[in-house]
Parts: sequence; C-alpha cells; structure tokens
Amino acid sequence: MSGNYKLLDGINSPEDLKKLKLDDLELLSTELRQFIIDVVSTNPGHFGASLGVVELTVALHYVFNTPYDRIIWDVGHQAYGHKILTGRKDVFHTNRKYKGISGFPKREESPYDAFGVGHSSTSISAALGMSIASGMKMEPRQVVAVIGDGALTGGMAFEGLNHGGSIKSNLLVILNDNNISIDPSVGALKEYLLDITTSKTYNKLKTEVWDLLGKIDKLAPKTRSVIQKMENAVKAALLKQSNMFESMGFRYFGPVDGHDVVYLAKVLDDLKDIPGPKLLHCITVKGKGYSPAEENQTMFHAPGLFNKTTGERIVVTSDKPTPPKYQDVFGETLVELAEKNDKIVGITPAMASGCSMNILMEKMPKKAFDVGIAEQHAVTFSAGLAAEGLVPFCNIYSTFMQRAYDQVIHDVALQNLQVVFCLDRGGLVGDDGATHHGAFDIAYMRSIPNITVTAPMNEEELRNMMYTAQLEGMGPFSIRYPRGNGVMVDWRKPFKKLEIGKANVLRNGNDIAILTIGHIGNLAAKAADMLEADGISVYHADMRFVKPIDTDVLKFVGENFKTVVTVEDGCLPGGFGSAALEWLNDAGYAIRVIRLGIPDSFIEHGTQQQLYADCGYDIENIYQTAKMYSPKKVNMRVS
Repeated sequence: MSGNYKLLDGINSPEDLKKLKLDDLELLSTELRQFIIDVVSTNPGHFGASLGVVELTVALHYVFNTPYDRIIWDVGHQAYGHKILTGRKDVFHTNRKYKGISGFPKREESPYDAFGVGHSSTSISAALGMSIASGMKMEPRQVVAVIGDGALTGGMAFEGLNHGGSIKSNLLVILNDNNISIDPSVGALKEYLLDITTSKTYNKLKTEVWDLLGKIDKLAPKTRSVIQKMENAVKAALLKQSNMFESMGFRYFGPVDGHDVVYLAKVLDDLKDIPGPKLLHCITVKGKGYSPAEENQTMFHAPGLFNKTTGERIVVTSDKPTPPKYQDVFGETLVELAEKNDKIVGITPAMASGCSMNILMEKMPKKAFDVGIAEQHAVTFSAGLAAEGLVPFCNIYSTFMQRAYDQVIHDVALQNLQVVFCLDRGGLVGDDGATHHGAFDIAYMRSIPNITVTAPMNEEELRNMMYTAQLEGMGPFSIRYPRGNGVMVDWRKPFKKLEIGKANVLRNGNDIAILTIGHIGNLAAKAADMLEADGISVYHADMRFVKPIDTDVLKFVGENFKTVVTVEDGCLPGGFGSAALEWLNDAGYAIRVIRLGIPDSFIEHGTQQQLYADCGYDIENIYQTAKMYSPKKVNMRVS
C-alpha cells in the first residue's frame, strides 16, 4: 500500500513522525485515515472506531516519547492508526489474517503495544499500575490511558478512576467521547457527558481559562491552583452539578475537538507538565472522514468488505439458500417466545445488534434492556428480574461472560434463579483471535451447581433449548452457540420441550463411538460419513447437554466400545470431554477416551476452519483420529 502517500510513506516509527512540522499533522492525519479506508475496505476488520481517533493518535505519538511513554488503548479496535504509525504499516494488510498481525494491541507484537486489550474498560486500571510502577522505580515516564467507544460505561473504569484520583498518580486519561460503542451508548453517563459537551457557556469558559493559564504558566503553583479552584466553582454553577471526574480527584480538561490535530498536540504538550491525575475530554465522531461510516456508525463498526468509493457493502451471494446466523435464530426465536410468555425479557451488555437482541428491542422495546458495557451488572440485573418472577434471557458473548463469573455463581446459581444465559460466539470465533474466542464457557459453567449447561447442534435445537429454558421451574440455564451460520435453511420448526439431560443418537454403529456437543457435531457427522464409506461402523450421539450429562449414553458406550472420541469447540481442560471421562472413570469403565477440542493454550487469529485444523478437530482430523483408534485396520485415506 506504499507509494501513494506524501507524508505517511516516510513514517515508519514515531521518531519519523516527530520530524514533521506541527502544520504537517493535518495532512498526515488525512493520509492515515485514507490508508485505513484503503486497507480495511479489502481486508475486513474494525473500522469506524479507528477512523474516529486518527487525529488523537497522531497527536499522541507526536507529543509523547513512545514506547518509553506508555499509551494504553481501551477497546483495542481504536488502535489501527497506532499500529500503522509504529512500524506495522507495511504488514497492516495482514491485520486479523492467519499468521498476520493482531486486530488488537498485543505486547508480543510490538514494544509500542504497552498492554494487550480486547475487552473494554481495562485501560485506566492498567495505566494506573504502570504509572505507580514507574514512580516506584524513579522513572519519569508518562502514562496515558485512552478510553472510549463506550468503554466508560464499564464499572471497572470507575474503579480505576476512584483509585487513581485518590493516590494522586501522574496519570493522563483521555476520554474519547463519540457517544457510541457498537450501538449508540445508553444510560445516565451518556446524558451527563452530553450536558457537558452542549453547554456553550461552559465551553467558552474552558477555552478562556485554558488560554489564561497558558499565559501565566510561569507564575507560582499557588497562583495557578487558585485560578483552577475559581474555574471549578464557576463550572459547577454553570452545569448545575459538580464535575464527576474532579469529584474523583482528577483534574478535568475539555471538552476539546478531537479532530483538531494541531490543537490536540498543543494541549497534550501542556498536559505533560501538569502533575497528578488528569482527564482530557475529547469529542470525536466515530467513522470521521468517511461519510458512509459517519452516517451508519453501527454497520461500519466492522463492515466486512465494502466499496471504498460508494460505501456499499460487498456481500458474497450464492444461488443456494443460506442457513441463517445462529444469532439471528436467537433474536427471532426470542420474539416468538416473548409473544407467548409475557414474563420473558431480554438483556444485553451493549451488543444489541451483535447478538440480535435488537430484533426484540424493535418489536417489544419495553421488554428489552441494553445495560451498556457492563456484564457484571447485566447478570445481577437479570437475577433481580428473575427474583421477581420474570424470565430474563441474558445474552452475552462467551468471552465477555468471563467478566461476570462471580455474579453467575453468587447472584444466580446460589439462589437457583431462572436466568437463561445465551452465550453467543461459543468456541473459536476466527479473526478476532485470542481475546474473543469463547473457549472456556463449557468448563466454567459445568463446575457451578444448579445450572443446566447445553449447546445446540443446529438451529432447531437452539429454538427448542430456548423454549425449554423458559418453562416454569427450570432454574439457571446456559445455552452456547457459535459465531456464524448454522446448517438448516428450513429452521423455523414448531417448539418441542427437550428432556433434560438426554442426548440425540444420530447414528448407530459398533466399531467406534463419537460423542459431540454443539455445532461442531456437524463436522463430526461428515467425518462419520467418511468412516462409514471406509467400512467403519460409527455410533454418533449429539449430547445436547453437558450438565446433566446423558448417563444412559455413557453407560452404553462404556459397555460396548473400547474407544470413544469426544469432540467439542471448547477448551479440553474441564470441558465436555472431561465430563464424559470423569463419569466413565467413576462408573468403572475401562474405555479409552480420546478428547478433541481446544488445547491448553491461547489460540491466535485466523478463519474458524484454519483454527479447527490447527487445534485438531476439523473434519479431516476427526476422521483420521477415529480411524486410528478403530478396531478395523483399513487403509488411511490421504487428505
């Protein structure tokens, strides 16, 4: 992608950036924005968030001495411009591709990535720790946390602010205020920030005081402190409320135009010399500089392939009918159930469109709640609803549910409340990589008392699990399903109650047994077809339930087979295969259990198919493994 950018082509590190004149930063920002558009339009990734912080990114690396000074990006998909300016321009076309660079900051990838991040609201806590460590080591390091894209709605951010303001660390927090995460931001904080940003009198005062402080910056610190206190008093009067950030011990500056790169650089240069905890409030536009992304911010959060000239999304079509995404089956089915059961409500932590909760929000807005990026609150809020007799469907990505594990145990399971956890993106999710893979939910859910733990093999099973979970007296219920499309075109079947803890035997055979949980069973079914073609008779059961597990199936397998292969799109330690192995061992069956799934390591990014192969449970690996342990010795098929 080089050769088309007058300034950007010469930038291979922040040191190159610092050689530019201040007035050159506007052109560089324009070129950086265009570079992101050029690459991401053909190599899909997150888009709007990075466009919105182009000027801020340029100003930060122009002013601060990175990587010695630390910049911590909250919600890592803001960091594309950061990656491009820090030596990864020539490999940016590999972003999120198999064996390419990560779509998120990653410590192993670059010394400029000071802290790895894929989940939100972590930057202030991490930056505070770095700032304190630098002070303890007597290192004059600047530490900057850039929090935005809705991350300030997460409670952990306020824990960091509360602590940081109390210990007076030399920390700069930059609030990238664009009023949106993936979907528009919600809640009282949004309204509070809106009050600040729309007060013309207040903003005029801030500008005048800032200029005044700049003119008298050589005066004694006591004089500056008096002026700052006077300013705070006037602010409180104008806004008719105290400044939340200053009440937590942070000196508040702003709001400022986050797209005026020259002014930003000047402000940041001034803030370097002010000790103690500080917060700079920047107003930005998600998708800035690319009108289709500004006009449709939710779609252009991560738009996939698109025509960079027209903004039109490029969708690969097929003549064959396409099965729906699991998330859409969830969304449509939830509406059907809510129309039949007035106790049903839906909860999502800022993923309304990502999990298709927006379908219920549009059709029955009073029955759906977007609580912001606050998974812990989402779970305990659901518990409160259930305690009063409602049936909440709490939809959280598997990887994000990890953040609310205590709430699942203490607030839901311990009280045996009927909360239905719908865990989207269960298993390997593909290009988002290690921070987003839903590897652990089977293991962490099955260890909790009172919870029914399930995973559907197809869309019909998802519907029936949802139907069963909302029936009276079911208690806590977990349903996990993968990212992407299912397997059934004609999926809208009549609801059926599932018998709790009972598997679905798909194939009867007597040479080898294959037990699967969830969507990955479809790959095992194809492997079983290949085995049958080789003359190997296969018993295949779609287990449906991890907890309670079908002990009748396990007993049958233990009594009739020498080897059973378990397959799951989840971590092997403590997972579904472990559950089967534990029961068989405790029951005294001397049977070999071969477990296929995600190994005990963090898996990098790539397509789902590439990662299934790497982890050893794609169709070919299932086939080869089952054949290897089959009692029939037949020629191995060459893949």
